[in-house]
Amino acid sequence: MVSKYLTEAELSKLRALDTPTICNALEVVAPERRGYGYTSSPLVAAHPGLPPMVGYARTATIKAKEPPILIGDAAAEHRLAYYKHMEGGSEPGIRIIEDIDDEPGYGAHWGDVLTNIHKGLGCIGVITNGSVRDIPDSAPGFQMLAGKIGPSHAFVYVVDFALEVKVGGMTVRPGDLIHADMHGAVVIPSDDVARQIPDAAALITRREAVLIGAAQAEGFNSDKLAEAIKGAGEIH
Repeated sequence: MVSKYLTEAELSKLRALDTPTICNALEVVAPERRGYGYTSSPLVAAHPGLPPMVGYARTATIKAKEPPILIGDAAAEHRLAYYKHMEGGSEPGIRIIEDIDDEPGYGAHWGDVLTNIHKGLGCIGVITNGSVRDIPDSAPGFQMLAGKIGPSHAFVYVVDFALEVKVGGMTVRPGDLIHADMHGAVVIPSDDVARQIPDAAALITRREAVLIGAAQAEGFNSDKLAEAIKGAGEIH
């Protein structure tokens, strides 16, 4: 799938990096973002072996503890409007779902049915502070990062969609570029910044290789470390 924003080649370069590396690179190309823009609360990766996912956010809020206010035709119309929004365009999509119950995750919104529906609508994964279930039967290749795993969907329903949400300490607006893996997720502030990340990550990797190589070498000590730090700093 090709994004209307980043090309498939550009997306592929980002998918080749894990999310901590993306965060490190952002410290170089967007240093003002060092202290925010990523998940700061732990999330459970339903499929930790899946590769990183990169896509554009479509957002919603949910509740599960109490029955929904809308019923009948009104509820069905609201649900279909939500799916229409989630269908998105040609770009790969990641769904960012904020559970606004006083006990997030009381009911699971994501399981075998919804993962398959959303995958069919062009979604590659979901990030939520709520709960997920049906993990063995979820859509193949569909990643779920969630606040918890639970057995029941209770009264779960969509409250609103296409709005700013906050999941795991990360604020997300519709259309934000998201990178996520088993470690968590981060918002990449713009496509222009995204294009600078691979080179910044390569520079960081070269510098880190000097330190790691020195630490693993025989006779390593604080003097060798000082030399390695100096050498790493000279790499551009």
